[in-house]
Amino acid sequence: MPDQSFRTNIPEVDPTEIEDTRTAIADEHHSFLEKVMVRSGFADLYDARDFTEVVYRVMRDLMTKDTIERVEGELHTEAVPTDEKALQFEVAELWKDTNPIVRFLSKIRQPLRGPAPIGIDSKLFLTRVANEGGVPGSVDAEQAVKAVFSATKDELSQERIQEIAGALPDYVRQLWDQA
Repeated sequence: MPDQSFRTNIPEVDPTEIEDTRTAIADEHHSFLEKVMVRSGFADLYDARDFTEVVYRVMRDLMTKDTIERVEGELHTEAVPTDEKALQFEVAELWKDTNPIVRFLSKIRQPLRGPAPIGIDSKLFLTRVANEGGVPGSVDAEQAVKAVFSATKDELSQERIQEIAGALPDYVRQLWDQA
């Protein structure tokens, strides 16, 4: 019987009186991918990694070759300290495109700035990120983009932060500034 109690000697506990003895890990002690995962709401580090790669791909489409190289030069921090081989890499490796054709094209083409269909505006930026990133329904795409932006800004100099801001379209730049 579902309504029948078997252990009646257990005292009632008021959940408001329970003290949580765990301490929250300070944000500065999180690794890059942990910051993205926690701030965005992704379920695991793999989702955070995959989404970060997509955001970086769209960001690079807006930048000159020189800007791309300068940003890469500053992103040489370990993405996450782990023994798991699939997650052993630097943030700079996330910045580089894993597709060799796309990597080559980004070196020879001009930045895709301006309104769609020729360039990438804020709406197209967010649409591409949401579609290519496979954002689950439980995660807000804009919040996830801000999580990647925030973790990235933690790794960059003020000069690079301003350089990237200058390449982003209006609303996406606001997200960058808020992150």
